[in-house]
Amino acid sequence: MEKPNQTSPMVGFILLGLSAHPMLEKMFFVLILLMYLVILLGNGVLILVTILDSHLHTPMYFFLQNLSFLDICYTTCSIPLVLDGFVTSQETISFSGCAVQMFLSFATGSTECVLLGMMAFDRYVAICNPLRYPMVMSKAAYVPMAASCWAIGGAASVVHTALTIQLPFCGDNIINHFTCEVQAVLKLACGDISINVISIGVTNVIFLGAPVLFISFSYVLIITTILRIPSAEGRRKAFSTCSAHLTVVVIFYGTLFFIYGKPKSKDALGADEQDLSDKLIPLFYGVVTPMLNPIIYSLRNKDVKAAVKNLVTRKEVSQ
Repeated sequence: MEKPNQTSPMVGFILLGLSAHPMLEKMFFVLILLMYLVILLGNGVLILVTILDSHLHTPMYFFLQNLSFLDICYTTCSIPLVLDGFVTSQETISFSGCAVQMFLSFATGSTECVLLGMMAFDRYVAICNPLRYPMVMSKAAYVPMAASCWAIGGAASVVHTALTIQLPFCGDNIINHFTCEVQAVLKLACGDISINVISIGVTNVIFLGAPVLFISFSYVLIITTILRIPSAEGRRKAFSTCSAHLTVVVIFYGTLFFIYGKPKSKDALGADEQDLSDKLIPLFYGVVTPMLNPIIYSLRNKDVKAAVKNLVTRKEVSQ
């Protein structure tokens, strides 16, 4: 006999978003929309100049193209849904749409974790082994490196999405979040999710722990090498080549560990505030970091600033 409270996954889910805080919805709609437009513009321009300017056809800027494209993909798979939720009284999403959104978000986030590690390796070779750099970071090497980041992130996302969508969902189909975030969806499952929990733990080690250790070790060697440079000007130039990447890494992983590492409130009176912060912090993480990346690389990189200036000048001359 079928359970009366069984909800077919094909019916879909209801995303609560900020429905409990209607006064905040209009303000956040405008704010998130503006930030999303900055993300599209900033990362789009960065991709354009690194493609059009032949001086930027190097491994570092190839990885930067991938990073900018990742940021556009990461925000586009969730922000339009978030914005729509701000203007509708009850945001619904089909089960298949939820699965696709879950897959894309997880894939792009995981890919970026690995890509930042690849970028750290690129900076390590450039500073610690400059004479071998053209050979080690040849096109035959850095293109497969970037492709492997996408492949690893996509494969991990396939596993998590497959493990999640095969679960039975009973009763309530309301997701207390802006998007189909994996952990929020798992809360609705009425089956055994131990395998899902274990796979998430393994993924955190692979995509968070391992890259952080690798990046940290790389920068220990990089900083040690920079400090050995006799001239202050030489040290400044060497550090400037990796300062933008280091800044992005600190912001990216610092915010990520803050989100998943902060202790949960046990105060029942503060449950609403805790629930709101659990939504807003990942939301702003998802838009602030991609928005800052092109700004950081533009402000701290003379080559990028020169390329943007040349692009603008070329447009004005053509007109």
